[in-house]
Amino acid sequence: MNKNIRVLIDGIIFNNPVLIQVVGMCATLATSVSVINGVGMGLSTTAVLVCANIVVSMLRKFIPDTVRIPCFIVVIASFTTIVQLLLQAYLPAINDALGIFIPLIVVNCILLARAEGFASKNGVVASFFDGLGNGLGFTALLAVMGAIREFLGSGTVLGMAIMPEAFPETLLMVMAPGAFFTLGILMAIFKHLIAGKGQSEEE
Repeated sequence: MNKNIRVLIDGIIFNNPVLIQVVGMCATLATSVSVINGVGMGLSTTAVLVCANIVVSMLRKFIPDTVRIPCFIVVIASFTTIVQLLLQAYLPAINDALGIFIPLIVVNCILLARAEGFASKNGVVASFFDGLGNGLGFTALLAVMGAIREFLGSGTVLGMAIMPEAFPETLLMVMAPGAFFTLGILMAIFKHLIAGKGQSEEE
C-alpha cells in the first residue's frame, strides 16, 4: 500500500485521534450534541490541522528546538483565526452554534500532537495526509456521536424529525453525561473490532 494512503487510513481508523490516541476530548464531548455541530467542528478542525501540518513541515528545519512548541501554537492560532473569520462570514449559524469552541481549536491537543509527533519529522505530502486522516477521523466520530445523541435525545437527525411525537426523548443524551456514555460505548465497540481484526490477521 502507498505510504501516504496508509498514513491517511491510520489517521481515520487505526490511529484515530479520539478513539485510539484519546486526545481532543473537550471538543468531542462538548460539540457532539448534534450531527451539524459535530460535522461543523470536525471540518473546521480538519482545515486547521491540514494547513498547520503543511506549514510546520515546511518550516521544520528552520524552527529551533527550544521554541518549537510556541512556534507550532502560533501557526495553529493563525489558521484557527482564518477559519473562524470564514465561518463568521459565510456560515454564521454554525459559528454561533459552536461558539467559543472554534477559537479553542488552538488548544485542541490533536493539532499540537500531530504537529509535534508527525509534521515536525516528515515531509509536506505525508504531513498533508496525516492531517487529513486525523481530521476526517475526528469528524467521523463527531458525526456518529452527534447522530446518536441527537436521535436519542430529541428524536431528530440533522434537525429533521425521525420519530413520532410519542417517542420517549432521553434528555440525558444531549447533556454532558450522555456525551460520556456515548463516547465510552463507541470506544469499547471500536477497540473490540480492532482487536478482533488483529487476531484474525494473526490467524
